[in-house]
Order: sequence, then C-alpha cells, then structure tokens
Amino acid sequence: MTKILVTTTSFQDTPGEHHAMLESQGFDITCERGPLPESRMLELVGGYEGILCGDDAFTRKVLEKCRPTLRVLSKYGIGVDKIDLQAATDYRIPVTYCPGVNHTTVAEHTFGLILASYRQIPQQNAMVHQGQWKRMTGHELMGKTLGILGLGRIGKEVAKRASAFGMRLIAFDPYWDDLFASQHSIEQKKSIDEVLLEADIVALHMNLTSENREFLNAARISRMKKGALVVNTSRGALVDQKAVAEAVKSGQLSGYVSDVVEPEPISPDCPFLGVEGIILTPHIGSRTYESVVRQATMAVENLVRVLKGEQPLAQANVFK
Repeated sequence: MTKILVTTTSFQDTPGEHHAMLESQGFDITCERGPLPESRMLELVGGYEGILCGDDAFTRKVLEKCRPTLRVLSKYGIGVDKIDLQAATDYRIPVTYCPGVNHTTVAEHTFGLILASYRQIPQQNAMVHQGQWKRMTGHELMGKTLGILGLGRIGKEVAKRASAFGMRLIAFDPYWDDLFASQHSIEQKKSIDEVLLEADIVALHMNLTSENREFLNAARISRMKKGALVVNTSRGALVDQKAVAEAVKSGQLSGYVSDVVEPEPISPDCPFLGVEGIILTPHIGSRTYESVVRQATMAVENLVRVLKGEQPLAQANVFK
C-alpha cells in the first residue's frame, strides 16, 4: 500500500471533498500537524512515496532522507520557499504546487488587516467589551496612495479592491503587466524604494528569495513617509522584524499588520509581541472554507497524478 504523509493543518481541519478524494485512493495515510521544523521532519520521513505538505522545512538534509522512496512532494498552496528546490531537483523529486487558487481570499484578508488598523477595530472592540464607550478617530482609504510590491495574482486582486476604495495605486514588479496596469490606473515605479518613498500604505505581495530576505530594514523604513502603514500577507522573512517593531514604537510607521511572522508558529521572543499598532493573524490569509477546498483538491490531484506517472497540474521544479 502506498504510504502518504499529510502535514498541512488547513487540509486536515477544514471539511470538504478533498478528504474523500484522498481517502478514495486507498493510500496508507499518516497525519502530522505542521508547520514542522527540520528536526521533526528528519524523524518522520524516509518511508513515504508521497508527501502533502504545508510550510514544513524540506531542507537538503530532509530531502536526502526522503530518498529513494519519495516520488512526489505536493505543496498545499503556492509558496515553496521552505522547500530546497535545487536539492529536490538534484534528487529528481517532483515538487508540485497550487497556483491560482487563493488570490481572492488573500486579497480580502489584506484589506481586512488594513481596515483593522486604519479604523482601530481591534482596540475599539476590546474597549466596548470592557464596558467602555471611548470613541477613537480613524482614517479613510479614499485618496490614500497604496504601494503594491509584487503585482502577481494576489497583488492584482488587491489593486482591484483598492480601486473600489478610491485609492491611488503605485506598484513595482520586475515582470510588469502593461495591460492590467493600464486597465486599473496603476503607476509603474522603477524600484522598490520609489514605492516606499511615496506610499501611505505598502502591501507586500512578493515571493521570498535569498535576495529579498529582510529587504524592509531600518534604513529603508527611515526613508518611508512618516506614519506609513505596512501590510504583509506574503512571508514574515521579507521584513527585519526588530526594525519594524522599533519603527512602530517610534511612530515612523503608524502600524504593521501581518498574517505572517518568521519563524512560524510565532516564537515567545518575537519583537512584535505586545507592541501597540501591530496587528497579527496566524497565517490564515488563504484559510477560508472556499479557498481551502480549492487548494486541497488541487494538491491531491497533483499528488495522485504524479504517483500514476502523469503530469501534475503545476510543478515548481524542472528536470533536464
């Protein structure tokens, strides 16, 4: 019987057709609750032909231990920065993923976080529940400049919603879509720094790479508009967390709202904890009943296809 490991908790915790789809294959399924660090992955892997993973650490060491049994690593979701793709390619392990299934959900969550900060919703909710009726004054989005870093699927959905709020849109992306930008009145900037200089709100929708890790550091923050807001629904490691926390405390940033931290789950010494003006959610941007089913069914289909010797719907690495 084919042995399969499932580590993504969104897949496990959300009801939907993906459960029956996986179970119908007759696999011997083991479930663990990720995201799991390298140490735990090294304890687990070694006898599985397929792994359906979340944001677990698939380092070269882990992937090496997966050999020679592992035939497919099926990523639930789109971010593969926790997977050593070069190692997977060297070991000829197909890494599949699920593009185009969560952009609507993440874009909606992005605006939920922005509005929570601009209208101070968490603070005012807490006060009312304490029996207080102290009304705070917020800001409106109309006329504000939204700077989007990364105009891919999610960035584009954010731009559409920002247009409905009457915001001015500027963006940077190395792969610029002229047609989309023209249709939605998005001004192209030549660099990340140009966006940071002008934006009232900066939305991070970039893939994490070795080049952009902690790109939002103290030096860049110091050049931003005083009182700007940063929203991050991409990856926690895109920002220098200590520098961001200090900037919020000083008022250089009016706030930082994020669905992601580094590492995950959040560590007890994370500099964000307890800082007024920082709003955090536990990586739930794509965790809706609708989006989970879309992602999970695609992840299962990718897994099954590769195990049957067929082409997956989307593969992140290519063999020569």
